[in-house]
Amino acid sequence: MNYSSNNYGLSSNMENRKQAVMDQVRNELALANAQELINKINEKCFSKCITKPGNKLESSEQTCVAKCMDRYMEAWNIVSRAYISRVQRESNSQGESL
Repeated sequence: MNYSSNNYGLSSNMENRKQAVMDQVRNELALANAQELINKINEKCFSKCITKPGNKLESSEQTCVAKCMDRYMEAWNIVSRAYISRVQRESNSQGESL
């Protein structure tokens, strides 16, 4: 019986499971970030743009909400890109110092 090939199969299976769990965590984090973004947009843009809640939005309120959402998402994207860039730089510099 060849134990080394059997151990390789178990190791490979564990790596596949580990990768699947990591993928699931990444997906859940992405979903949580998207939900947070939507909640913040709703909170900020509603309080800023809707001065007299009623049965329908006025044209000016619709325009305000649309612009507010665009600006908020643009700012969110800029901050996200800057954060990712910083994390990558720090990760690279730590890898070089090891």
